[in-house]
Amino acid sequence: MEAEFWGTALIVVILVIICVIGVRSYIKKLAHGCCGGGDGGVKRIRPADRDAAHYPYVHTLGVDGMTCKNCAARVENAFNRRDGFWASVNLKKAAIVVRSKQPVTEEELEAIVLHTGYTVRSIEAK
Repeated sequence: MEAEFWGTALIVVILVIICVIGVRSYIKKLAHGCCGGGDGGVKRIRPADRDAAHYPYVHTLGVDGMTCKNCAARVENAFNRRDGFWASVNLKKAAIVVRSKQPVTEEELEAIVLHTGYTVRSIEAK
């Protein structure tokens, strides 16, 4: 009987901890937006070369998890801070157009997006 009590108590403690973590996460989202970007937002990085003719390789990536302009800026910045890339996000379509000066594999593109915390659902080369 005592072992049953401690088993139940342990489960209750674990559930309380999960609830506390969930409430803290929800409060953070209410205070700072969906991804914790804050009021100031994420500063966008623009590539120095914005001439589309200089980027012969174009991919459109469907990305899950982007819900606000801070999310979009994070994903764009992940590409734009790299030499030879120019990216722009369309939040309504949950997609990002990535232009590159050199050939790039789908695995490389996916790894960059995954590193920012989002998921690639599709990749289309143009």
